[in-house]
Amino acid sequence: MRIALGSDHAGFLLKKKVTEHLLAAGHEVEDFGTDSEEPVDYPPFCAAAARAVAQGDAQFAVVIGGSGQGEAISANKVHRVRAALCHDETTARLARQHNNANVLSLGARMLAPELALIVLDVFLATAFEGGRHVPRIAEIDAIEDEECERSS
Repeated sequence: MRIALGSDHAGFLLKKKVTEHLLAAGHEVEDFGTDSEEPVDYPPFCAAAARAVAQGDAQFAVVIGGSGQGEAISANKVHRVRAALCHDETTARLARQHNNANVLSLGARMLAPELALIVLDVFLATAFEGGRHVPRIAEIDAIEDEECERSS
């Protein structure tokens, strides 16, 4: 599986651990930055990782920051991206099963690295349930389309 990564300085060290973990599991990784713990703004890195998913260049993306909140918000600005901020196995599982999330957001200051890797594994291993959730995803897409038309 090909997975895009993006982080700010606060998420950099966890992103390194996530990269090692993904590579060891046989995944391909594309890292959109940042490259150090030097302070940077997260939106461009998170949007770039999310765009890789939206354009079909990656199956999933992982965005990482201090809390993960701004990273999720930034990724969600990309058309057809559904980024979910997950703090545990349950939120990761439900984000995939019910929301068909395609971007995982992690807070490096919120989760121990060991838990973050468990959350990542659950997110990647969980399939979208479909069924009653399909119309809801279509409704989300319709809202997104309406907003894109309004801003044109």
